[in-house]
Amino acid sequence: MKQYLTALLRPLLDSLRDLAPIVLVIAFFQLVVLRQPIPELETLLAGTLMVAVGLALFVRGLEMSLFPIGESMAYAFARKGSVAWLLAFAFALGFGTTIAEPALIAVANEAAAAAASGGMIEDTAEARAGYSNGLRFTVAVSVGFAILVGVLRILRGWPIQYLIIGGYLGVVGMTFFAPREIIGIAYDSGGVTTSTITVPLVTALGVGLASSIKGRSPMVDGFGLIAFASLTPIIFVMGYGMVVV
Repeated sequence: MKQYLTALLRPLLDSLRDLAPIVLVIAFFQLVVLRQPIPELETLLAGTLMVAVGLALFVRGLEMSLFPIGESMAYAFARKGSVAWLLAFAFALGFGTTIAEPALIAVANEAAAAAASGGMIEDTAEARAGYSNGLRFTVAVSVGFAILVGVLRILRGWPIQYLIIGGYLGVVGMTFFAPREIIGIAYDSGGVTTSTITVPLVTALGVGLASSIKGRSPMVDGFGLIAFASLTPIIFVMGYGMVVV
């Protein structure tokens, strides 16, 4: 029991340290600039403490489960030597983690509501659900494709900068042709995909895979999957807008 408490104490202190600048900024502008007392101070302090505890538990959970399982599966696939199964796993991991992202669900629902109020789709529950689900599946497929390409890059040793530059040139080009109503959603989709569920597993997969392949560096080749996962949704969602909107 003492071991677990000690292991949780460090993430808790780190969370409090990370939250301190936010608290100081809010307190400064509230007390010095606005010159108003902080409303419901006790409630805010209790909420801040709960956030710190939640962050500490989340970080500890990553260290205990998601990071190890991602790295161990990468090692296992590398030892198995089956590129096809590794690429299938990479796509499934990207798709599965993205479809479950709470941030993506929230953005998709808001986009469906905005599309309904703007007359782009019928203002019915079925139409909103169809638009939201279509957007979520499009983003999930794009992230699955991104992780697949990222894993293939690690295997082949391709320089990441050329793929990223080429991808963003594609984004810029598609922006001129995509419907105006979908461009903002597409750019936001690239941000919300890399959140609490996707990032830990995908990062662990990349580092573990690069560590298990001879001639690959975890620092040089292990990172970059998140960049792909942020880039491809923009392209896929704008393509989705060209077809659906």
